[in-house]
Amino acid sequence: MNRPAALSGFPELLPGPRIVEQRVVEQLSRAFELHGYGSISTRAVEPLEQLLRKGETSKEVYVLRRLQAEEADSTDSGLGLHFDLTVPLARYVLENAGKLQFPFKRYQIQPCWRGERPQEGRYREFWQADIDIVDRDDLSSHYEVELPQVISDALKPLPLPRMTMHVNNRKLSQGFYRGVGIDDPMAAIRIIDKLDKIGPDGVAGLLEETLGATADQIRLCLELAQINSTDESFVDRVRRLKVTDPMLEEGLEELAAVVGAAAEQDPGLVVADLSIARGLDYYTGTVYETFMSGYESLGSVCSGGRYDNLATDGKNRYPGVGLSIGVSRMIIPLLNRNVLAATRDVPTCVLVALPDAESRRDCDRIAATLRGRGIACEVAPAAQKYGKQIRFAQRRGIPYVWFPDSGEVRDIRSGEQSAADVHTWAPPREDLRPGILRRD
Repeated sequence: MNRPAALSGFPELLPGPRIVEQRVVEQLSRAFELHGYGSISTRAVEPLEQLLRKGETSKEVYVLRRLQAEEADSTDSGLGLHFDLTVPLARYVLENAGKLQFPFKRYQIQPCWRGERPQEGRYREFWQADIDIVDRDDLSSHYEVELPQVISDALKPLPLPRMTMHVNNRKLSQGFYRGVGIDDPMAAIRIIDKLDKIGPDGVAGLLEETLGATADQIRLCLELAQINSTDESFVDRVRRLKVTDPMLEEGLEELAAVVGAAAEQDPGLVVADLSIARGLDYYTGTVYETFMSGYESLGSVCSGGRYDNLATDGKNRYPGVGLSIGVSRMIIPLLNRNVLAATRDVPTCVLVALPDAESRRDCDRIAATLRGRGIACEVAPAAQKYGKQIRFAQRRGIPYVWFPDSGEVRDIRSGEQSAADVHTWAPPREDLRPGILRRD
């Protein structure tokens, strides 16, 4: 059999990098649960009619089909792999609304599949971590304030580059464009969303060509997009443009609450950036995009917003607000550039040395006792000279070797060796499990 070739866009991590991914997921889960979010897991497939509601994704959906399905067999027809976790959430809420307690706070960390061109930070199979708060009929705006605080608590303990969350409010944008006299504010939002790609001149041209915007209207739209601040001062800068609309005022108030609360908890995390548009029509309130310092070319690694029409059963409406962290997008480029690494490539903390083949059962008992106390360990594979067994531990990154014949344990990094009781000895906390190392 020839050596298999890697599949582009389907990353597979070696044990060390996989440890980094696991620790990131553990930290996210822990932070989400501290804020009261419960974990759910949904199936990998959804009906195509649901997946294709956002028309721009139609070329990216992987369809489910059995290889040897008969032509008339429709068992799996109409199913596709989910490309995000928002569509599954909408379906899950509708199916289980009678069993859920609202407001419903959930987190979900699962793989997704998207048939797009693979590139750095964009993969065909990737891990995503979502948090959402969903309510019935109405959702308090204070949850829009809460989300940056949750993300701060989730990401700050990790040795990642500095994160900056850019926020705007859809009511602010719509109200402003309506206030300057643009007839189709949603179309204006979709055009402003292209600002980073086509620049101010390109946006001005589209506003004029598509919406018939005047020179004054274009100037005001571009001036709004240039406003950003890490505190509530953006409110006065918007008002100095002398555009008035009730929706604009509502959006200014809501965005000021988000920015003000974030500035108090984690100064510099949140920036009011009125160029952030997020062109999808379903957003109705605060929108978020998060960038890693020095890795802005990856795009946003944590995005989302408020949506008042997540799902409806005809009688009840389920508004929500949520954020999606692109776990793979965030960490795989850092792993590939050796910015992040595991402190060791195996979970093993202690190697129990094997004096001779006859001692294996005794060594197994020592290992079982250590494992029973939460210390990961393994017995040496062969009864070789101790020097070879120590080198075996060094190659694998195992920090400690236990010598059963002398009842001593050695830290093979420092060479220090001392007597130890298998019932009481414990390594320093930082050695108990492998962690994440940041290489600057």
